[in-house]
Amino acid sequence: MIAETRTACFDSLTLDCGEALAPVEVAYETYGQLNSARSNAICVCHALTGDAHAAGISHADGKPGWWDSMIGPGKAFDTDKYFVICSNVLGGCRGTTGPSSTNPATGKPYAMAFPVITIPDMVRLQKMLIERLGIERLLAVTGGSMGGMQALQWAAAYPETVVSAIPIATTARHSAQQIAFNEVGRQAIMADLDWNDGNYYDSNPPARGLAVARMVGHITYMSDESMREKFGRRLRDKETFGFDFSVDFEVESYLRYRGTQFVSRFDANSYLYITKAMDYFDLANGAGSLANAFRSGNTRYLAISFTSDWLYPSYQLVEVVQALRSMNRDVAYCELPSNYGHDAFLVDVGEQTEVVRGFLAATFKARA
Repeated sequence: MIAETRTACFDSLTLDCGEALAPVEVAYETYGQLNSARSNAICVCHALTGDAHAAGISHADGKPGWWDSMIGPGKAFDTDKYFVICSNVLGGCRGTTGPSSTNPATGKPYAMAFPVITIPDMVRLQKMLIERLGIERLLAVTGGSMGGMQALQWAAAYPETVVSAIPIATTARHSAQQIAFNEVGRQAIMADLDWNDGNYYDSNPPARGLAVARMVGHITYMSDESMREKFGRRLRDKETFGFDFSVDFEVESYLRYRGTQFVSRFDANSYLYITKAMDYFDLANGAGSLANAFRSGNTRYLAISFTSDWLYPSYQLVEVVQALRSMNRDVAYCELPSNYGHDAFLVDVGEQTEVVRGFLAATFKARA
């Protein structure tokens, strides 16, 4: 399945901070075919460092999508049955308007003049795209991590538009620990002299700071057990310690590689803006309580967490499930066993596929 990224442009988007972006572009990909009733559409939302290329082989670079194991013919989100849409989030750097985009007022990149954004802003733009595609109701909206936040926001803000929601490995609001990890990443970027208050687009990017931010983040995505199995205390291409500050351990080499690789494909300012949006997210804000956020609509829910995920531990989704049940919402919850930590939603797809496949089939049948 060859996937091609397309772009939609909108005149303007009003943000939660009170400012407006004009114009706004959004990059997106679609997989499968929209049926004649326009009733089989699924919106997939990506995590912090994801993009619109969720499945198939990219027409641009030949690489598979970040959730290719879950989206495609015969997979959990079966493109023989469903029409799947994934867009790059607002504030991103992979085709959707963000800090690296040209500010029409200056002709230069927005940089830190880009307005602060929120998860609701991201979802508002996604809804504009869905409407542009001629879809009035989504069969499902789903995503893991930050993608799960967007799925919850979709269901809370536009319940009449969402038949079902599948939030995975996510939360209704960040804990102090989650905010703390994001802040360490942001400080690593801003401490890099090449950051230059965000004005680096005509010079060297803050590669060292962004790489460190990615290294810290990647540690949180794995579990102690998965790191022990993958690396242990094995040395890298040597028989004994170097007794210096070069790479000694396999895990050091792996983190440095991940950091360097990330710098080549992601914008540091986007990292700042998107992590801040995640930290601001609180589904209960303005609703009075988390339960009240789900007071409207008849959306069905499937919430999935993983036993070894310590970045987004299961108790956070359990709180969402309890709030839904207190409002008599139709909700199923599965905590799946996995040793992969937070990355489980991306790599441990066996049981996840079966659970999602059954839920979607029942949802589509009930709607029909």
